[in-house]
Amino acid sequence: MRFVTFEYAGKIGPGLLAPNETVIDLSAAGFPTLLDLIEAGDDGRAKAEAFAAGARAENQRPLSSVKLRAPIPRPNKLICVGLNYRDHAAETGAAIPDVPTIFNKFATAVIGPGADIVLPKVSKSPDYEAEFAFVIGRGGRHISAEDWQDHVWGYTIVNDVSARDYQRATTQWLMGKTFDTFAPMGPWIVTADEIADPHNLNIQLEINGEILQNSNTRELIFKIPELIAFLSSVFTLEPGDIVSTGTPAGVGVARKPQRFLRPGEEVIVKVEGIGELINPVVAEG
Repeated sequence: MRFVTFEYAGKIGPGLLAPNETVIDLSAAGFPTLLDLIEAGDDGRAKAEAFAAGARAENQRPLSSVKLRAPIPRPNKLICVGLNYRDHAAETGAAIPDVPTIFNKFATAVIGPGADIVLPKVSKSPDYEAEFAFVIGRGGRHISAEDWQDHVWGYTIVNDVSARDYQRATTQWLMGKTFDTFAPMGPWIVTADEIADPHNLNIQLEINGEILQNSNTRELIFKIPELIAFLSSVFTLEPGDIVSTGTPAGVGVARKPQRFLRPGEEVIVKVEGIGELINPVVAEG
């Protein structure tokens, strides 16, 4: 199933995207936000599905009539993994890491599908990064790798936009990663039961029709079980936390010549089984 956060007539709320491309308003089922639904666990999802099955016409909207937001517009934690594809590590000349490289983005970086990626005035090297992300359902601490499936609610797409000059100015990556609009996300969350093997999905990024990244999640160095075990050994994972698993080869900074984002472009990130995340690029005013 595909769950969204959508805006209609000035109201923002959670929805379930039906096979006929109709968005069913789940706020009428008692869920103010999609995060509330995720926090409600299996009972919450069962309630949402039952409501959708009998939804009245006034609680349904054509997808074309609504504006999709990021599925979780202000996640409690947006956790990112660096250098986590073998092909990306190779193109940057980096050694295969023994321990996951973890950083984060602030919630103010998150935007939804169709929203503008704003290139900051202060950076000369804004880059793109296609990423596959998973969403925590049941949280916890010290989760074993073997139990990972009990804790994944679903999957989505993230574009880890990065200002390389700010990222590389210090040993800490955060400032180059968390400019406003630097975390496009969506267009929805696909529930975990819809993806048979998250470690065998094609992932691709194109700009204005040119394919710049083209790989598969089997290239991941640290896969979901290892990431959940590692992260939860340090801090508590909570419902709705998003973990963006890293980007494959083809980023702009590693190209010869280097190729950075430019105003007027359109970036499309595609992940098999999820869909497409499309965002235009504009200059900061």
